[in-house]
Amino acid sequence: MANVAKGQERPAVTARLGKFLREARAELRKVTWPNRKELATYTAVVIVSTAICALFLGVVDLIVSQLLSLLGRL
Repeated sequence: MANVAKGQERPAVTARLGKFLREARAELRKVTWPNRKELATYTAVVIVSTAICALFLGVVDLIVSQLLSLLGRL
């Protein structure tokens, strides 16, 4: 309670929760939500970029494991 000045009390938890929910709802109304076409495009971009990253990491892992196996034989 370091932020509360002397003689002042904090509002009840339910009042603070209610205020938070009202403010969150008001902010969500300001959001520009994507339409179906945009959402499909964004989803495809995420899936493709994830697949590319997974492929890259798989190839790097294979190369490093082969190099370590080769070094282990020496």
